[in-house]
Amino acid sequence: MSIWIYLILLLLFTILGGAIPFLFKQFKSEWITLLLAFSGSFLLGITLLHLMPETFHELGEKAGIFIIVGFFFQLILQRFSHGVEHGHVHEHPGHTHNILPIFVGLSVHAFMEGIPLGFNYQSSGTMPSIFLGVAAHKIPEAITLSALLLISPTKYSKWFYVILFAMVSPISGMMAMYYGQKFYFISNALVYIIPVVIGAFLHISTTILYESGTKHHQLSTQKIAAVLLGIGLAMATLLLHVHE
Repeated sequence: MSIWIYLILLLLFTILGGAIPFLFKQFKSEWITLLLAFSGSFLLGITLLHLMPETFHELGEKAGIFIIVGFFFQLILQRFSHGVEHGHVHEHPGHTHNILPIFVGLSVHAFMEGIPLGFNYQSSGTMPSIFLGVAAHKIPEAITLSALLLISPTKYSKWFYVILFAMVSPISGMMAMYYGQKFYFISNALVYIIPVVIGAFLHISTTILYESGTKHHQLSTQKIAAVLLGIGLAMATLLLHVHE
């Protein structure tokens, strides 16, 4: 499948996720909890099974350094995004959120998410697997952003923020693909940027699994099922490599 189709589908999936809180007022928070558990485990599986082998193949042990950088960069970034990328919407009586710094922090994260979609991989099965992992994460991410927009005063239309957010990852994927093919130094830089993104993915996915819907760090049966489904489907993507 063409990378352009992946990017267009990612745009549509993100808009679809962002539309859910606007169109379905009865959307239950329990659903987003299970969706987050699934997407977090699926993204973790895709990262470990596909992205990490690719980046260690390219960089060797140096990849670990950049993964650590990405992990802590995401830790810093969430100070601005307030954890929206892993499903957090903090509501306090009488308190309203300033959406702009949250949106900027979330968009920086979304820009990082799109970069792996513009990279050339050794295995033909890696790209569709990464697309599925990113798309699975973008839907609950967009839902959480929209839920936050519903309780926050905004200067612009709430749809404006959702559509603009949905465009960020496809644009970064297009930029990585275009400039990576046009300029050798950018193509070379992407090899080092990918492990930074991996570090961010590891932080987000593990935070989702640790925190989402967990009271006193106890796992519900439904969340365990969602996690096992996510990991199981991630492992199933290894079948994409069978005929290579």
